[in-house]
Amino acid sequence: MGAVREGLPEGRYGRSADERADRRLRIIGAVLGAGFVAMIAWFGYDHVSGQRISAEIIKFDISGQDRVQVHLEVRKDGDAQGYCTLRSRAEDGSEVGRRDVRFDMPETRVDQVVTVRTTARATSAELLGCTADPGPNG
Repeated sequence: MGAVREGLPEGRYGRSADERADRRLRIIGAVLGAGFVAMIAWFGYDHVSGQRISAEIIKFDISGQDRVQVHLEVRKDGDAQGYCTLRSRAEDGSEVGRRDVRFDMPETRVDQVVTVRTTARATSAELLGCTADPGPNG
């Protein structure tokens, strides 16, 4: 007769090494995941709260070979001052015009039509972004 080998009783001697490793990996994954979510939330909050001037192009009109009329809507804090940068591009994608438009008035919403002079016929206008001047606290 052959020898019968008996294993250890199930669950009597604690978790196996594989179960401990799986648990440790799940805990590490949860901590890293929570940290990543917190970091994304912080960056999002900082970006939104730091925006004192924002804008969007309502429409643009190619009004000639050397200019584009851009209808810009700006939203800002009443005390914010700064500028928005507009760019025009030709059909081949090259930049043919650029203009910085200042917004120093106390209004919180400004609708303005701005002319961007171009060096060639433009096919588009785009808003590159807005920058608030640093306030008294930097």
